[in-house]
Amino acid sequence: MNTSSVSLSRSTILLMAVCTGLIVANIYYCQPLVILIAHDFGIPEHVAGKITYLTQAGYALGLFLLVPLGDMFERKRQILVITGLAAGALILAAVAKSFLLLQVVSFLIGACSIVPQLILPMAANLSDDRNRGQNIGVVMSGLLVGILASRAVSGSIGFWMGWRAVYYLAAGICVLLILLMAARFPKSQPAFRGSYGNLMTSMFRYIKTESLLREASLINFLAFAIISAFWTVMVLYLANPPYSLQTLEIGLFGIAGAAGALAAPLVGKLSGGNNPRRNLLIGFVLQLVSIALFYFTGANVYLFVLGIILIDIGQQAIHVTNQTRIYTIAPEARNRLNTIFMSVSFIGASIGSALGLWLWDQGGWALFNFGSAAIVVVNILIYQFYKSKDKQTT
Repeated sequence: MNTSSVSLSRSTILLMAVCTGLIVANIYYCQPLVILIAHDFGIPEHVAGKITYLTQAGYALGLFLLVPLGDMFERKRQILVITGLAAGALILAAVAKSFLLLQVVSFLIGACSIVPQLILPMAANLSDDRNRGQNIGVVMSGLLVGILASRAVSGSIGFWMGWRAVYYLAAGICVLLILLMAARFPKSQPAFRGSYGNLMTSMFRYIKTESLLREASLINFLAFAIISAFWTVMVLYLANPPYSLQTLEIGLFGIAGAAGALAAPLVGKLSGGNNPRRNLLIGFVLQLVSIALFYFTGANVYLFVLGIILIDIGQQAIHVTNQTRIYTIAPEARNRLNTIFMSVSFIGASIGSALGLWLWDQGGWALFNFGSAAIVVVNILIYQFYKSKDKQTT
């Protein structure tokens, strides 16, 4: 029996969105701080940039190992415990005295910031078929605003108070969220009865049998590689001529991306329609248009900001659509499906950040944009392959 009418009020969905955004921000606070961290530890900027993809790699591992437990254990308790671990990891980052320790702790921060991927299946499970896509879109809005606004907050606080203050603040936010979630989040009943080994084995069975899951995960892998590479390399680009901006100013560009996140509820609503694939194609086109703007923008800040808005709307069109699609496969296994989907996505994000830094080091902004455009083209080819395959089976 669906319990959405009992357990999920509008205010609870909004609280889920807020918590999702504030917790996922832990992964992205470090991006505008790369320049400050490099100066503090006396290392090159592209070396300091390693913490960006280490955090994302930790997130991918945490997704794979911890999120499936949401199908096996009560989700609310799991959410509270893992958020507490995230607060501890953030405090360790704030007091780190060596870059090696900061790298290790950054990995742990990522691994302990997987709570949004427990909240999303909870929202999906407690929503009925009519409003599931819209509710996922609302929670995704919180997640995406958190991702994008975190950069503006991090850049501003880092500029005025130092990069360590950002981690102290993030730890305090996690403690506050624990209290709110303990008071307001509904409890959920796990659907899986079996061992952890059986739980993990079942995930690989879904990978083998579900073509839709493979398609959505692969497309998201490349989409996350692009968006993550952009936000990592953008910091280096804006810190150098022709912009030569400070950390505070670079962080403010995250506000432009946050504006694009407002499209998530609409995308979520459309993703439940008869032709969700159309949203994917729109996302690819927006990514290509934004990359063209980045390449030709030069010193035109207005075109650059427009490109940021478009690339984030394009990312949402791809991500929210794919996430809504996979939740239709097996309602009793949404945590496991989400684990596969998001683990693959953030492996893509980690690889994308590393690749973006390499492209920047090899050929600067121009080579980075050529590489990004090539990835979008590959994604379009994958999209066409699965589209043709679906037509053959229907």
